[in-house]
Amino acid sequence: MTRIALIHALAHSVAPINEAMARDWPEAVRMNLLDDSLSADLASGGRGLDAAMHARFEALTAYAESTGVQGILFTCSAFGPCIEAAAARRPGLPVLKPNEAMIDEAAALIAQQGGAVGLIATFPATLRSMPPEFPAAVPLRTALAEGALDALNAGDTARHDALAAEAARGLQAQGCSVIALAQFSLARAADAVQAATGLPVLTTPGSAIRALRRRLGA
Repeated sequence: MTRIALIHALAHSVAPINEAMARDWPEAVRMNLLDDSLSADLASGGRGLDAAMHARFEALTAYAESTGVQGILFTCSAFGPCIEAAAARRPGLPVLKPNEAMIDEAAALIAQQGGAVGLIATFPATLRSMPPEFPAAVPLRTALAEGALDALNAGDTARHDALAAEAARGLQAQGCSVIALAQFSLARAADAVQAATGLPVLTTPGSAIRALRRRLGA
């Protein structure tokens, strides 16, 4: 049976990917690792993705690998270089960044239909780390859904989703033809964003599961 490790830096990321896995890949066995100090330390430390942060991601990856998993999916979108370094040490084990599959799907949609990708985040660091991961040829617009993460932390999911939808409408007005929700915690707003814009909406959980299944031949 396929065993997948899900590694999280935000508690809000746990439910969206587990719900998506239960729906889209129910036969996979899931293990969840959460270190919710990672995002807090990145936001407050002022050191960026330094050697200490890389070491923490290596330790998490090594622990997951030691349990016999066939694949690892990180759900924390602001730590791309740390995840890339851990993946490079394990060429035989699929280790996915949370956003790489969604970026691939967004680029394919833009190639087919034109326009630009509208990338929404609620965590400011994500909008610094993630845009460089898109191919240079893909037109990209970004928006921070200001206040949405605070609303989610306070349990106000309706306001979180409404703020994401408002950000999406702004991106649509800038010529975006595809909306990409940058964080796993944003996946819950997909229906609200689609209803507000009528555009294709990509989520990191949905794209990542499709990519992992392809990689593992599941």
